[in-house]
Amino acid sequence: MEQPKDKRTKAYKDWKANQEKASEGLGDTIAKVTEATGIKKAVDLIAGEDCGCKERQDVLNRLFKYNKPKCLEEDEYNYIADWIEKGKDQLSSKQLIEMNAIYNRVFSKKFKCQKCSAPRMMKDLVNIFKQYS
Repeated sequence: MEQPKDKRTKAYKDWKANQEKASEGLGDTIAKVTEATGIKKAVDLIAGEDCGCKERQDVLNRLFKYNKPKCLEEDEYNYIADWIEKGKDQLSSKQLIEMNAIYNRVFSKKFKCQKCSAPRMMKDLVNIFKQYS
């Protein structure tokens, strides 16, 4: 989903609320399912409020974290837009380093890009970039 550019708008507030509600990992998803199906209420009734569910949820989130990309910052967006505008055929050594830094921040990775893996990295970055259009 595209991030609204003006932080004062209702669209931005709705977008931010949806981003905050998104599951971080498997634990959040299981918690949502158990709440929606009524299982959580039954467990709370039988085991009490402190049944250890929150701790299990946190552990599952750490073990099975979803690959949720971060939003592009304005300078990163402009850098990618400039590269696309110029033809997006190849990356210079400097561009490769810059794009690798953007990729690692957005996808929370420690990826060391080489020329041979650059097309895959750029495909992922361009896909994120297109969400803003």
